[in-house]
Amino acid sequence: MGKRDELIAKYADDLKNKCKVNPDMDLLTKVTIGCGPSIYDNDAQTVAASDKEELERIKNNFLIKKLGLTDGPALMEGIEAAVDTYGKSERNKYRAPFYYLLVKHFGREAVYK
Repeated sequence: MGKRDELIAKYADDLKNKCKVNPDMDLLTKVTIGCGPSIYDNDAQTVAASDKEELERIKNNFLIKKLGLTDGPALMEGIEAAVDTYGKSERNKYRAPFYYLLVKHFGREAVYK
């Protein structure tokens, strides 16, 4: 099993155990691949949910540019919902499962088909 496959398995475990979500493995794999090399970087592989600038970057670079959503209050509400699902007290919110939660929240699975 390669490094990426190990990470995808870890992300699926996070979604099941921390988020109580049964992940669509095909979609999770595509979202993980879409994250690029950031999943291998210790700093970039996690989301700093308490950092407002980080959340703005996710909104602009992922939700608007990648998923093609229109800017509005619903985007930050979706990010907050993903933070709640992952657990506010959970220190390590991995980027790929966090993005997976956002894709599911906004119903944008078609972007990864």
